[in-house]
Amino acid sequence: MSTITKSVDVEADVSTVYNQWTQFADFPRFMEGVDRIEQVDNTHTHWTISVAGVTKQFDATITEQNRDERVAWKSDSGPTHAGVVTVHRLDDSHTRVTVQMDIDPEGFVEKAADKLGILDHRVQGDLDRFKKFIEVRDGHETGAWRGDVDRPGQHTAN
Repeated sequence: MSTITKSVDVEADVSTVYNQWTQFADFPRFMEGVDRIEQVDNTHTHWTISVAGVTKQFDATITEQNRDERVAWKSDSGPTHAGVVTVHRLDDSHTRVTVQMDIDPEGFVEKAADKLGILDHRVQGDLDRFKKFIEVRDGHETGAWRGDVDRPGQHTAN
């Protein structure tokens, strides 16, 4: 299993950046290899991705989500991975987005891509495209989901 940690600073306030990150259906607009994401319910998504010309599908569960702070997930099927995206306010109009992913590549091509650092570059490229995506929109998100998902075993008052 490999761990990837990448960050990017975005010229937009923390709420706008967080709101955009909750819009999973828009991920194909800035994530390389992501063809489609279907939001099944508040905590479940179905992904269709392309890797080295091969289409794969998998399900993922949002394991924790806190407004203007973080979104964590884990895969339920397909490639084994889990991660967290955090948003940190730098000032009123700048936000740092950090992605930390644990991934267990499947098959020769994915394992080679991991060893060669291609997965690291892909995650950074996705973050850089996210930055451009939101900044070109003059800091306006395409939508928002402001609910919370408690980490298993944790309950918060709303």
